Amino acid sequence: MRVLTEAWLVIALSVGFGAGLAGVHAALRDRIRANQAAEIRAQIPKLVPGADAGRSEEVRPGVFRALDAGGRPVGWVLQGKDQGFADVVQILVGLDEEGGKLTGIYVLDNKETPGLGNRIEEAEWRAQFAGAPAREPLRTVKGAPSGPGQVRAVTGATISSETVTRIVNATVAEWRKSRAAGKD
Repeated sequence: MRVLTEAWLVIALSVGFGAGLAGVHAALRDRIRANQAAEIRAQIPKLVPGADAGRSEEVRPGVFRALDAGGRPVGWVLQGKDQGFADVVQILVGLDEEGGKLTGIYVLDNKETPGLGNRIEEAEWRAQFAGAPAREPLRTVKGAPSGPGQVRAVTGATISSETVTRIVNATVAEWRKSRAAGKD
């Protein structure tokens, strides 16, 4: 009976802290979005060779046309996300102007297992995507890739590796579909 009479304190604290967190998130929502947009724009010149910092246009939400210093299109950056092992993984996918090859990827957000799944953020692992063909779906393989379009999985983190590959494939496929419909 004593436990029940003291449970009100736990409930009151839970409600109070939950409301406080929700209030902070609501108050900072615009700043969080602005920081995310700035991070995306900062990555565009790193993902698309020849792109000029600060020279890009958002064609539609999550689709950016990378421009050179003269304002000419040099590629695309697409934002994609999907469920990983622990939580949603968000990435940016760089494409050349024709969409025939990947120019790189960047992991915007992940909460994968530290020391295993979060190795998808490492530049060495992400580098294998640069130059990969984008017209056919990529495949994740354990061990050394034996052909084009294969991505080596992070040892011990196959699910995280497959998640990134799945996001790249789905994001590029959706962009192609949208482009065929004249939206990009």
